[in-house]
Amino acid sequence: MEEQVKRIPYGKARFEDVRTGNFYYVDKTMYLPQMEDAGDYLFLIRPRRFGKSMFVSMLRAYYDIAAADRFDRLFGGLWIHEHPTLLKNSFQVIYFDFSLIGTGKGIEDLERNFNSYCGITLDTFAETYAKFYDESFVSEVKSMVTAGDKLNYINSKATARGYSLYLIIDEYDNFTNVILSDGGKEMFRNLTHASGFYREYFKIFKAMFCRVFLIGVSPVTLDDLSSGYNIDWNISQDPRFNHMLGFTETDVEVMLRYYKEHGKLRTDADIEAMTAEMKPWYNNYCFSQECLRDARLYNCDMVFYYLNHQIAFGKPPKEMVDKNIRTDYRKLRMLADIDRGNRREDRMSVVEEIAANGSITMKLRSSFPAEHITEDENFRSLLYYYGLLTMDREVFGELRMVVPNNCVQEQYWTFMRDYYRRSADMDTIKLSEDFYHLAADGEWRPLVERIAVSYRELSSVRDASRREHDLQGFFKAYLALSPLYLVRPEIELNYGYGDLLLLPDKARYPEVAHSYVIELKYLKAGASEAETEKAEREAGEQLRRYAADKALMRLIAGTALHLITIVFRGPEMIVCTELSAS
Repeated sequence: MEEQVKRIPYGKARFEDVRTGNFYYVDKTMYLPQMEDAGDYLFLIRPRRFGKSMFVSMLRAYYDIAAADRFDRLFGGLWIHEHPTLLKNSFQVIYFDFSLIGTGKGIEDLERNFNSYCGITLDTFAETYAKFYDESFVSEVKSMVTAGDKLNYINSKATARGYSLYLIIDEYDNFTNVILSDGGKEMFRNLTHASGFYREYFKIFKAMFCRVFLIGVSPVTLDDLSSGYNIDWNISQDPRFNHMLGFTETDVEVMLRYYKEHGKLRTDADIEAMTAEMKPWYNNYCFSQECLRDARLYNCDMVFYYLNHQIAFGKPPKEMVDKNIRTDYRKLRMLADIDRGNRREDRMSVVEEIAANGSITMKLRSSFPAEHITEDENFRSLLYYYGLLTMDREVFGELRMVVPNNCVQEQYWTFMRDYYRRSADMDTIKLSEDFYHLAADGEWRPLVERIAVSYRELSSVRDASRREHDLQGFFKAYLALSPLYLVRPEIELNYGYGDLLLLPDKARYPEVAHSYVIELKYLKAGASEAETEKAEREAGEQLRRYAADKALMRLIAGTALHLITIVFRGPEMIVCTELSAS
């Protein structure tokens, strides 16, 4: 019988569905023994769309005593099938997905929704494991009103019969992050401190379960709930688990070869070229300082999105960013608006710096309570945990964090354009026309002048001390609006850093005929003519040096290179010239 080609598990989150539905699965089971060695109570943070739900679903299937008769079917062909641990299929598993809990309008609604969801889940637990208990077990669990009572009853019966319980919570921090955004720190504090019901549940958890695994996006909740919990719970930056979620480049190449060998990709499909195309968009994640020199990780969902399109249409998607990802920039808005009035401008300044430069230096905090979330280092750390920054290298005891890839960079620039639009209007239809002439005819001046006029509008309502910061971010955010170009801020060129490279996206738009390196200078409003001439001269020297960069020549091959000098004095553009690239 001919083997049926495996389907792509795009949007799939249940391990059992993937394994029984003939979907492609990237094996992560070799991490199970290491997790057992790491401890009984574990906590892991990873960004969205990194396969968290799939992983915990696999974890559940492996340890569930009720799934023992399906072990061969679910795990056949995977690493763990040939290397099972002693704990295989030895627990009754309570599994919560807190992303399914509605927040409501206040703490009372939240408690009611939380209790209702947990109660339904525990009723299902009773039905699943009914055969392990006496006949009244299911009815007794269902007769209890509160989830806390149900938990205590289940624990007492499991203990009496010698069964071990394993707690797995997916998105443990989901609704608390929503509260931080909608209700502020005070509501969050009422939830997690003193007699807050969420804190009370966590007290029950530690005493009840033989093993616990929590996974989420941010460290805020655990720190607020972790009185009496051991710090060794947190394996988020443990180098042993750096590659446990996400795809390595080898994973991606093996997957692409599988679909090519099975006739799903074009016969002339270039696997190396496809990987190179995905890399700047989906790759570059690192989660442990000890692994800074190791292979970087790809976002799982984005790889499946790209592959889906290649199989369906025989070519890469025109839009490399999945529309479902585009809305993730709202996370930036949520983080910036937490406790809205408190230090919001400081947080916006951090976001602007990252958007403009593509990097920031910081000390990564492994956890912090909610009342300190607006502090500078904590806010920067949250950007990392949400996948909006990733580790690049160590710098004098701190971490240089960078925007991981083009996909995330687009989120920053989308957020910044929304932010700037409150103060400066921009005719995006006219801007699109300007981009066409920029790309097709080399007519760059109308575009630059249109952005400069809007920047002047922005400057009229902004603090003068922030104008230089605004200038870099404003130009880069709007130059990144067109899909014709990949915008590279602060790119290293010939032992210097160019302010801005507009690199044609030739893979999708081969007709683009012009590329640009822009050097952007800012002078205070009172700067003299001599200072202006000096800035223009320095910009010209830098551009000529950049133009001699051999790597740049390879990147822009087949296009005409333009070297643009722009100098602002205060809010006014006073120099806008092109140097000869020869």
